[in-house]
Amino acid sequence: MIRINLLPSGRKKALILPPSLLYGILAALISLIIIIVFTVYLGRQVSAKERDITAKEQKLSALQAKLKEVQNYERNNEEVRQKTQIIEQLKKKQIVPLRLLDEASEMLPKGVWLTNLTDRLGAVSIEGYAFTNSDLVTYVQNLKNSKYFTNVMLIESRQAEVGNFSIYKFKLTFNIKV
Repeated sequence: MIRINLLPSGRKKALILPPSLLYGILAALISLIIIIVFTVYLGRQVSAKERDITAKEQKLSALQAKLKEVQNYERNNEEVRQKTQIIEQLKKKQIVPLRLLDEASEMLPKGVWLTNLTDRLGAVSIEGYAFTNSDLVTYVQNLKNSKYFTNVMLIESRQAEVGNFSIYKFKLTFNIKV
């Protein structure tokens, strides 16, 4: 005898998914895992690059500070060099008035005396008196023979009476070699 059971059975059928759906879900999961791993990798790369950038910025700021120190040093060094050069020039020029007075008075023959000596940036003018014209010429020749004076020129020489004496009043100019 054949029995036919038309009543639903107590057992449920297992859900069977088609293979293409299973492959799709598996591919989506693998893709999601790969994306997450790649995102974490790129995040670490970015943070490493950011750390590298901040380290290089700190190094750059330190180097800029040192560069500023070097520039300050160079500027100060240049100022010191200029001041030293000015001091050296002053030392050289310090000797000039002494040399002028020494040479001008040393070359004075007897019978000549000076009343005025003016130095304007190396151009010297002298005024004075001489008893005789030959004393004056001797003085001018002595000045011309000096190794420290150039362009010695007698500007004026005239005879004048002072008291009972006849004397020569003169003006002359010359330049000083530095």
